[in-house]
Amino acid sequence: MPVRSICIHGHFYQPPRENAWLEAVETQDTAHPYHDWNERITAECYAQNASSRILDEHDRITKIVNNYASISFNFGPTLLSWLAERAPETYDAVVHADRMSRERSGHGNAIAQAYNHMIMPLATPRDRRTQVRWGVRDFEHRFGHKPEGMWLPETAVDIDSLEALAEEGIQFTILEPSQATRAIDPTVPYRCELPSGKSIVIFFYDGPISRAVAFENLLARGEYFAHRLLGVSGQLVNIATDGETYGHHHRFGDMALAYAIDYITENKLARVVNYACFLEDNPPAGEVQIRERTSWSCIHGVGRWERDCGCNAGAPAGSNQQWRKPLREALDWLRDECAVIFESDGARVLRDPWGARDAYIDVVLDRSEDNVDAFLAKHAIIEDKNAALELLEMQRNAMLMFTSCGWFFNEVSGIETVQVLQYAARVIQLAEKISGRSLEPELLDRVGDARQIYERQVKPTRIDLRRVAAHYAVASLFDSFAHEDHVYCYAVRQEDFETFRAGRAKMAIGSITVTSRITREEAAFEFAVIHLGETELTGGVRPATSTAHYEAMKRDLSEDLRVNGVSSVIRVLDEYFAEPLLSIRALFRDEQRRILNFLCNATLGEAESAFRQLHERYDPLMRFHATLGVPLPKVLRIAAEFDVNTQLRRLAEADELSLGEMEQLLREARDEGVALDETTLIALTRAVERAAEEFCKSSEDLEKLEQWEAMVSIVRQADVPIDLRKPQNAYYHLKKSVRALIAASSSSSASRWLQHFDALGEKLSMA
Repeated sequence: MPVRSICIHGHFYQPPRENAWLEAVETQDTAHPYHDWNERITAECYAQNASSRILDEHDRITKIVNNYASISFNFGPTLLSWLAERAPETYDAVVHADRMSRERSGHGNAIAQAYNHMIMPLATPRDRRTQVRWGVRDFEHRFGHKPEGMWLPETAVDIDSLEALAEEGIQFTILEPSQATRAIDPTVPYRCELPSGKSIVIFFYDGPISRAVAFENLLARGEYFAHRLLGVSGQLVNIATDGETYGHHHRFGDMALAYAIDYITENKLARVVNYACFLEDNPPAGEVQIRERTSWSCIHGVGRWERDCGCNAGAPAGSNQQWRKPLREALDWLRDECAVIFESDGARVLRDPWGARDAYIDVVLDRSEDNVDAFLAKHAIIEDKNAALELLEMQRNAMLMFTSCGWFFNEVSGIETVQVLQYAARVIQLAEKISGRSLEPELLDRVGDARQIYERQVKPTRIDLRRVAAHYAVASLFDSFAHEDHVYCYAVRQEDFETFRAGRAKMAIGSITVTSRITREEAAFEFAVIHLGETELTGGVRPATSTAHYEAMKRDLSEDLRVNGVSSVIRVLDEYFAEPLLSIRALFRDEQRRILNFLCNATLGEAESAFRQLHERYDPLMRFHATLGVPLPKVLRIAAEFDVNTQLRRLAEADELSLGEMEQLLREARDEGVALDETTLIALTRAVERAAEEFCKSSEDLEKLEQWEAMVSIVRQADVPIDLRKPQNAYYHLKKSVRALIAASSSSSASRWLQHFDALGEKLSMA
């Protein structure tokens, strides 16, 4: 009797969230207390699955496992790019899991994805080809081998999309059962013959179990999940869901997944495999034809991404998504107009424009100067490197603006739709610079309801080199820049820079060169900016003049500030710089917030002092209320919560931990019924993590071990619900190697070390 196989596939994906001009994700308030949604979902899901817990009957940790090593998965390339930079431990765990599975079975658990989650049946033939080629190349760059399978975004499929996969050597993809033209058996693979003479294997996932995982709370307990998988007869039980199901959509879903896999494998109830491994032993015996222009998340085919088909994400009654069709048609028009510009202008600077676009992923993956030069030497035919890069960036953004999430949700004002409109604005900016033609008026005439969103939320964020210089000028009043520094994806070189003071006022005057590290566009600027105190600030930026003119301006302004004071120098500034004059608004969003917080420190200090006095004065009254179970008056509750949370954050973020003060404050919070907010919990979490990191640097240091143990003990005794994942991971990996090393010693200090180490393990809930 053949061994039954189980394959669990996770589609891990977030839309690209980077500002189209800065190439960085800015603060997203809806993700609070995290910086942005990538960071939040990494904490809730991606990192969780890299080190998931298996617990015993007493809720103690018996194993910490990397779920990615046991499941089939794909990660969106743009998400992997973010993880590599911002969450390298999680990124490394994903790559390592694929390597482990290859060593174990000869086939990696990772499969590729069409690059930026474009709905392939709605794409042009060229875009389909580039999406697949970029997805393959990105995969090779990260995982070190060619992908055997590829995930189609939203499983949206047609014959042309399958042809594009087969053309690049992709062996299989995964679809929903209803995407076949006839009833199929999801426990076996099928071969789909293509008009070109090529073929591709299709796995159809088990629909009922996949839906139960995603929507029916099957992940409430790991054993339920395991038994549901084991309850299906056949060669292969395979399911597919969004990877975010395991931890983000369903809290502790990663632990249910880990337990189910461990239960199945430890009891030898089935073989847990990936698709390529199963395919090697079980080639398809049957053929299948697909229903074209279908997907897993729209019962109307691919209507969700081109019209108001009725599919939505729980939209209120009476609402509609009629904005989808004009947005799709407008962006299709913009894409086609830019294709004409790309071909005509590209013919002057690129040997094979579309071939260069397919290869441009190598630049996206490595923007080092040497790599870009090598790419241009191979593909460019003239010395105008700037023009070649601008053309290719126009095309990259023209693909990014079709990221599927822009149409998926209910509101045209959602962050996903704003994001695709931002990519469209970048396309328009580059197209105008290249061709001299403004496409914006006609686009706005076509986009329907999205016009207001574009004009209100997108157009003001548009950035050019002057705007970068303005940001630098204002930031230079508060930060020290090196002679050669950077502002996001722009390099800034100081030709000259000097500051001057008069009382509270501070003035900065500079001459700088700003260069885009993406397109190599470059321009020189001069600026003068003066900070009068708090948020009062003014100044200007202008294109660079001659050295003599710049020195004259610098001399006039500095002398006027010294002799005549602030009011006079402001009038002189107006003579040198035209509108718009600078203000705090010139800063990009994250820096704007950081500097505003810095400027408000004095005011916040006064508020903190007032709340603390109120809290201390009425502390006995608050405790009496808590003892009787009577709710605190709102004003006293707010004062107590503000004061306790502020003090705890300050203690947690200090270089030297004051454990006694922290313990006292946590006791106060418990006794008075004061709630700790998410920001405080994160600060406490990071304090424990720092204690763990310090110990791991010198794991035989008893003092550092005692401090880590004390820190964990304090938060445990106060019943503070902080995330102990990283400290638990550190302990788990140290446990065998370090304990054995110390145990070999017969000294009393080693015995004491072991006592503290074991006590720490208990406090960290380690079995």
